[in-house]
Amino acid sequence: MPANPSASGRMLYTGQVVIDLAMVIDALPPPGGDILTHQARFEVGGGFNVMAAARRSGMPVHYLGCHGEGRFGEMARRGLQDEGIAFGGAPVPGTDTGCCVALTDATGERTFISYVGAECEQAPEDLTRIAPQAGDFVCLSGYSLFHARKRAVLEPWLLALPEGVELVFDPGPLPCDDDPGLAALLGRVTLWSGNREEAARAAGTEDMVQAMAVLAARLAPSSRVLLRDGANGCWCRDRDETTIHADGFPITVVDTNGAGDAHTGVFVAGLAAGLDTREAAHRANAAAAIAVTRYGPATAPTGAEIDAFLAEPRG
Repeated sequence: MPANPSASGRMLYTGQVVIDLAMVIDALPPPGGDILTHQARFEVGGGFNVMAAARRSGMPVHYLGCHGEGRFGEMARRGLQDEGIAFGGAPVPGTDTGCCVALTDATGERTFISYVGAECEQAPEDLTRIAPQAGDFVCLSGYSLFHARKRAVLEPWLLALPEGVELVFDPGPLPCDDDPGLAALLGRVTLWSGNREEAARAAGTEDMVQAMAVLAARLAPSSRVLLRDGANGCWCRDRDETTIHADGFPITVVDTNGAGDAHTGVFVAGLAAGLDTREAAHRANAAAAIAVTRYGPATAPTGAEIDAFLAEPRG
């Protein structure tokens, strides 16, 4: 497997960048209760996590979403700049970027409470600023489907993507499977990337192999399905309909926030660099294993860190 592969295609990300208030707690308090957090800090999060993961693996990344005025909008722009992620457009007037309270308990599980802001808008000029080309990966978040004004601009653009442009769909935890307009979008999707729970909800079965077959039938021909399965690694249904299981890595989990995003970003970067599905999944599993050992949302490792992790001897 090539070390730290260099990506050729671009990631064009259409989801939402928000600001996380990340807190570490022992457990959620009961209704009306109160607890003290072990740490609290503001971090750039949301869709930023996927983009940062891909960028740290060498993939050129463009953010096509909106950002707001105010403190959070400035934090979002600074985070994008620091990662070398291209973006454009002026801040949405009179609206700040949204935020999310991200609570991580002693088991490493995270709970989100979100407030939407400027990121729920979509400027048409931000979509026409970049011309998608064959080999690019356009990323769609399920969260975007819940923002009517954004979706009205985004959906026709996605359906008109040129041939050879990959469309990656991450459904996210909010249920959108009953959305009447989802079928048309799925028919253009070439990579469905979610976790076990999201796949079971969408496909109506707990069997991962069966779930992948159900999902693949809704997607574009010769599509891929990627299902994250926690410590068990991930399942993949490849373009030729073969099933791949890539083992996970034994690791002590401290925070699962952003781990799925790290997995998706590194997997896409691997495909863009020419890795096959199994190799890309192997690197993505390593990236997620590293990410869960770190507190915070955008904790994806660099390509060099993934190389070093994979080179470690394991009994």
